[in-house]
Amino acid sequence: MSHDSFLQLKEPAMDFRRVKDYFSWLYYQYQIISCCAVLEPWEQSMFNTILLTIFAMVVYTAYVFIPIHVRLAWEFFSKMCGYHSTLSN
Repeated sequence: MSHDSFLQLKEPAMDFRRVKDYFSWLYYQYQIISCCAVLEPWEQSMFNTILLTIFAMVVYTAYVFIPIHVRLAWEFFSKMCGYHSTLSN
């Protein structure tokens, strides 16, 4: 086994370590920016739970309502411009 092929076998582990370090750096940045680093562990878990819940509700609301609004805007502008809508019920 040559030296180059040995390095090729070790590259995925090095990439995994680099990705892991990047995500830990991102988490550290999140803690510093949101001031979670000064909270107690139970306060951190409550803050993270509330933040995750708010984020999930925003994503769900966007998933449900944005297509409806896009369809309504398409119908409005297509009628205004004289085009016939193909999205009829």
